[in-house]
Amino acid sequence: MKLIKLTAISAAVLASTAALAADPVIVVDDNAAVAYEAEPVAVAYQAEPASYAYDANAGVVSNTTGAVVGGTKGFFNKVVNPASVSAEVGTLGYGANIGWSLNEKTELQAGWAGGDVADLFGGDFDADDVNYDVDSDFSNPYLGVQLRPTGNWFTVGAGIIVPDNDFDVTANSEGGTYKINDVSYNADDVGTLQGTMEHRNKLAPYATIGFRPNITNNFGLFGEIGAAYMGKTDATVNATDPDSLVSISNGVTDVPSGLTAGDVANLAEQELEDKDWLEWLPIVKVGATYRF
Repeated sequence: MKLIKLTAISAAVLASTAALAADPVIVVDDNAAVAYEAEPVAVAYQAEPASYAYDANAGVVSNTTGAVVGGTKGFFNKVVNPASVSAEVGTLGYGANIGWSLNEKTELQAGWAGGDVADLFGGDFDADDVNYDVDSDFSNPYLGVQLRPTGNWFTVGAGIIVPDNDFDVTANSEGGTYKINDVSYNADDVGTLQGTMEHRNKLAPYATIGFRPNITNNFGLFGEIGAAYMGKTDATVNATDPDSLVSISNGVTDVPSGLTAGDVANLAEQELEDKDWLEWLPIVKVGATYRF
């Protein structure tokens, strides 16, 4: 009977002191005192579904999933939402570029310029004593960076051009002759000398300086000058009838007999390659920019 009473009293005390379950409970019955130690109460917690990483040095928990997703979203937004678009005209051709601002002083650019711009170089040039008319077909995709080192309108640019520029050339006779290596060849015998030229560099580094003033919050103008290293030129020159014999018109006697129009074309071709026309292509361009 005493045992039953003791058990009932103990259960009641334990139920009413759940918050103090970790402390011992003392039950007094008549002269007997008995101490019972309560079992710890188990509490279940449900973990958050997000992925977390603990930084032992900082002593904080950060949500790495959100950081990765947010960073990727920010990069994607920058790529598909450029800072500016520009239209340009200059010695590289007519074209446009897109810019992405990295910070207040740095902007990445990707663009293209091309077309027939031979008239910008005068439309002709001289290789020693032979004058050539030029038609050009430019294609100059480029990737570069524009810096504002002083934080104002002054700019410095650098980058790489992937040139694919072709020049069609036609020799002009003077006084009925083509003078090559100080020898005058009869133009009627040689016929028309025509050919092509292209630069050897597949990648052409460039550098520019310029100005980019803002006219309004969105619109601005720019101008740049500089140069691109295009490398040496490869030339091909052909005569109308390469097998026709050619006479000398200035009385030179040490020219080998049996000289043909094809031989004269080869001599003109060598002069063009020695000329290295536009090995350093000057860059002069102007344009307008719209900023988003």
